[in-house]
Amino acid sequence: MKNVLITGAEGGIGTALCRTFKKSGYRVIASDVKKITHKEYDEIFRFDLHNFCAQKSYRDNIIREIIKSLEGNGLSVLLNNAAVQILRRIEKIKRSEFHSTLNVNVLAPFLLAQKLLSELEMANGSVINIASIHSMLTKPEFVMYATSKAALIGLTKALAVELGSRVRVNAIAPAATATPMLLDSFLKKEKSFDELSQKHPLGRIAEPEEIANVALFLASERASFITGTVVNVDGGISSRLHDPN
Repeated sequence: MKNVLITGAEGGIGTALCRTFKKSGYRVIASDVKKITHKEYDEIFRFDLHNFCAQKSYRDNIIREIIKSLEGNGLSVLLNNAAVQILRRIEKIKRSEFHSTLNVNVLAPFLLAQKLLSELEMANGSVINIASIHSMLTKPEFVMYATSKAALIGLTKALAVELGSRVRVNAIAPAATATPMLLDSFLKKEKSFDELSQKHPLGRIAEPEEIANVALFLASERASFITGTVVNVDGGISSRLHDPN
């Protein structure tokens, strides 16, 4: 039995990840700070990644319960999908907000990989980090999020080099994706949504399942010689200039 641990399992991409891996025969261990409302999982762990980073006793208990849930089969995939996105102008950024963003988006993926390393090695497993187009291209108010995702890319590459053949480590950098949260933000803003779609050379934004399918590939034996790689699932937007005509 192949176990996959998916953080941020309640969000739009998280739900698609759970569904895709479950359909592919994985035993899905879903985690989120929020209540998980879908049924695309085999086991749930509800915990706060900020507290996971900040409190050793809390972290040790969570890791102990996760390892117990693996039932001696190791961890085939650690999928770090959870993220905090707080949008602020630089003048209004609070130190506590920046700290929380870095904890959830960078330190938690590291600690999960560190504490579950023996379980990953047991299953010849891999780590997949969900980064973002904001690690390379960003816009105003995204200082905290963009910085954290750039750090996650750096972490991906450093872990891949550090772990070598022991555990493969890769990342996915999506652009705009049709999650319920994003779609809700464009209600009654059809013109703005069409403009966003047309910024992408493919003329549309991504579907959550398209991100999940890339993750499934990176977890598979077909990707056995891929590590330290960032796959841009961005509809070509990172290759396009938006200079005036």
